[in-house]
Amino acid sequence: MSLDNATLTIYGDSISGNCLKVKFVADWLGLPYDWVEVGVLNRETRTPEFLAMNPAGQVPVARFADNRVLAQSNAIILHLAENSALVPRDPFDRALMFQWLFWEQYSHEPVIAVRRFHKHYLKKPEAEIDPGLLPRGEAVLAQMDAHLAGRDYFVGARMTLADIALVAYTRLAHQGGFTLPPRVADWVRRIETDLKIEHA
Repeated sequence: MSLDNATLTIYGDSISGNCLKVKFVADWLGLPYDWVEVGVLNRETRTPEFLAMNPAGQVPVARFADNRVLAQSNAIILHLAENSALVPRDPFDRALMFQWLFWEQYSHEPVIAVRRFHKHYLKKPEAEIDPGLLPRGEAVLAQMDAHLAGRDYFVGARMTLADIALVAYTRLAHQGGFTLPPRVADWVRRIETDLKIEHA
C-alpha cells in the first residue's frame, strides 16, 4: 500500500498504547499523516462528532484521503503495513504474526493496559483494583519471556507487526506495577531502538 501522496489522519490519545501502535507503524513506514489528539479521560471519544465517525467511541481511528474510516488498532496497522517488511512473506510466519496480534488484544492488553490505566491514570489504590490483574499480567509477561528464549523477535529474524503491537503496552507495564522479566526487558529496548523511540 502506498500513501506517499495521500492524506492520512490518525485520531488518537497519546496515553494509549493502542494509538501509539499506529503512530509507530506510520513513522517506521515514513507515511505522512496528521495526528488529532482525542482525550479519552476528557470523554472526547463520546462527542456526537466522534461517534459519527466511530460509533464504538474508541481510539485509534484512521481516516484516509478518500474519507474512508478504519478503526481497531491492529486492523489499522495491518492495512498501513501491507506489502511492507513488517508483514512476513512466508504464509506460516504471517499466520504466527496474526497469532500474536490476536493474543495481544485478547490476553495481553486486557490485563497490562487495564491495570496501568487504573493505577497510573485513575490513581486508584490497590484495594480498588481487580486483584486478579497483577498475577494474570505477570503470567502474560512470563509467557512472553519464555517465547523470547533464543530469539530476538516474536516472529522470524526481524521486527514485525507482532513486535510493535506487543511492545506498545509492554514498555509501559511498569506504570501498572509490573516488573519486566529479563528477556522481555531486552526485547523492549531492541524494539524501541528499531523504532527509533525513547525508552519509556
